[in-house]
Amino acid sequence: MGFTLAITGRPNVGKSTLFNRLLEQRKAIVDDISGVTRDRQYGVTDWNGKSFNVIDTGGFVPNSDDVFEIEIRKQVTIAIEEANAIIFMTDAATGITHLDDAMAQLLRRSSKPVFLVVNKVDNNERMLAASEFYSLGFDKIFFISSVSGSGTGELLDAVAELIPVADDDLFDVAESLPKFAIIGQPNVGKSSLLNSLIGQERTIVSEIAGTTRDSIHTHYKLFQKEFVLIDTAGIRKKTKVHEDLEFYSVIRAIKAMDEADVCLLLIDATKGISAQDVSIFSLATRKGKGIVVLVNKWDLAEKETNTARDYEIKLKQKLAPFTDVPILFISAKEKTRIFKAIEIALEVAESKKRKIPTSELNETILKAIESYHPPVVRGNPVKIKYVTQLPTAVPSFAFFCNFPDDVKQPYKNYLENQLRENFNLKGVPIRLFFRKK
Repeated sequence: MGFTLAITGRPNVGKSTLFNRLLEQRKAIVDDISGVTRDRQYGVTDWNGKSFNVIDTGGFVPNSDDVFEIEIRKQVTIAIEEANAIIFMTDAATGITHLDDAMAQLLRRSSKPVFLVVNKVDNNERMLAASEFYSLGFDKIFFISSVSGSGTGELLDAVAELIPVADDDLFDVAESLPKFAIIGQPNVGKSSLLNSLIGQERTIVSEIAGTTRDSIHTHYKLFQKEFVLIDTAGIRKKTKVHEDLEFYSVIRAIKAMDEADVCLLLIDATKGISAQDVSIFSLATRKGKGIVVLVNKWDLAEKETNTARDYEIKLKQKLAPFTDVPILFISAKEKTRIFKAIEIALEVAESKKRKIPTSELNETILKAIESYHPPVVRGNPVKIKYVTQLPTAVPSFAFFCNFPDDVKQPYKNYLENQLRENFNLKGVPIRLFFRKK
């Protein structure tokens, strides 16, 4: 199961800066104007060999009538409810404000572990001033500077301690049924797809109650095929309906991804692929999940000659660099090609588990290296002597060579393409490692 950490606090305490530091990328908009983080941010970070989801929320302002602040309040509440642990961020430069007090009250009611983080502690005076934050009454308190990064290591160590060590990340112990998650934005037809798959046949063996209260697992056994479908469109508590649907559905998609082997990403043919679809797609790639892209409502799309082909080309441009994914045009309502979709998902699940014999791997890949050598770096020819597949849940390959750091991205792409062409890894993210022989 994925572990989720939410970063909360009033506006301008440096939540986005910390978020960017955790993800090592400039993703959130960071600015000194109050309330800039209107876009929620989510990503995956790794620490001490454990990876977890991080959600950055907007600045929390209680009892305000501002439209944006009301929305942000809803999001913060959802984030607190959905996360496994919460960072409560404050600012040593301004001290405790009434907004911090309000946030503290909200978090004291939550049973989740809360890490009180005092930011902008970058000199001794600030350190002395920061001791007033003990009065907020949280026992886990960390003094950091998210700009310079001091203190963030201790904070991450404490977070990582809460995460159980997952054996399945290293070795595929549970060779159980393949699990598929239907993900995508609200209203793309996730429920219709599920109902079309279930509705036709009454041979479902069991309804297993989902491990998270947001997903129902359905065990299928039809046409000699057996798999488990994780439905995220499942249960919706009535109180949730008026809350921020899009945010909620993203958090749920992330949770479903953590459980699935293959993600069926549903896109609305009439609307095309959105930035959010792309970010869900790249998140699934980072998590090493198999992916099948289903363009739904194809019966409603306007068609000219070559439409499907042109649509596919456009789609792949947006999904680059990982374009070796099956794309299927379906209609959940008309039940067009939905069983084909399941067949392909099963193939992707198989490919993801495939272990390629080392002899076969070397024979093919060393030939490809012979026909196109790695570029010479600083006068040194890079020689790749041997390839082997690593025993991981995501297909990973180790290349042993004399200068592992000198193999550049274009050549890595060439090797990845060779692996894909020769061993049918469609829809499966793969990882390449270069090691000193």
